[in-house]
Formats: sequence, C-alpha cells, structure tokens
Amino acid sequence: MKHLILFSFLSFGLISVSFSQIKKIVTTKINTPNAQCELCKTRIENYLKRYDGISFVQVNYKKKETVVKYITDRINIEEIKTAIANTGYDADDVEAAPDAYKRLPKSCKRAKDGGGHKPDN
Repeated sequence: MKHLILFSFLSFGLISVSFSQIKKIVTTKINTPNAQCELCKTRIENYLKRYDGISFVQVNYKKKETVVKYITDRINIEEIKTAIANTGYDADDVEAAPDAYKRLPKSCKRAKDGGGHKPDN
C-alpha cells in the first residue's frame, strides 16, 4: 500500500512538472507599413526565422502587416519588433533603424525617399 501511495505522489509530481514546461505560443500581428513588395516580404521573413522562439512568420505587404507565432519564454514582442526595425522596416511603434533602412534596395524605400512602388490604381 505504501508503494502505491508513493507511486501516486511521484506520478502526480511528474505530470505537474510536464504541464508546467508546456510552452505558450502566441500569435500576433505587427504593422509593417513600409514593407511594400515581395523583396520586403522575403527579407523580413528570412531575418525573423533565424530567431530562437519564432515558429512562424508571414508578411502580407498588401495589408502592411506581419503575422508572427512565437514562444513566449524564448522571445517577446518587443524583441521581434526590434528585429524587424533592425532589418530596415517600421514595426508598430518601433521605427526602422536608420542605418538598416539606408541599406535597403531603392525599390523597398518609401516613395518620399526616392524609392518605393507606385500605388496600384
């Protein structure tokens, strides 16, 4: 009987530890207003996929948004926004890093900066 009780407590403890280690995956949308073409999409997606904790990235340059799925105990939303900014693109309230923005191809820059795409009519 003592072995059964001991086994029950050990089993419950192992189950509790297993459930506490389940990682929380969050999906979020980030506004990326100056992502405007397929090249921008590829650049952001490839850059973010390098980060530990990011499991999914999809840039929709027509909607000017980026959807990211990430594991909260490995990376947070501010780090993701900073990573996008370090690629040369605005991310919600985080502005593109000026030096990274300068390195973007001319076609990926805003029209007011001498680049960018003409809007579709």
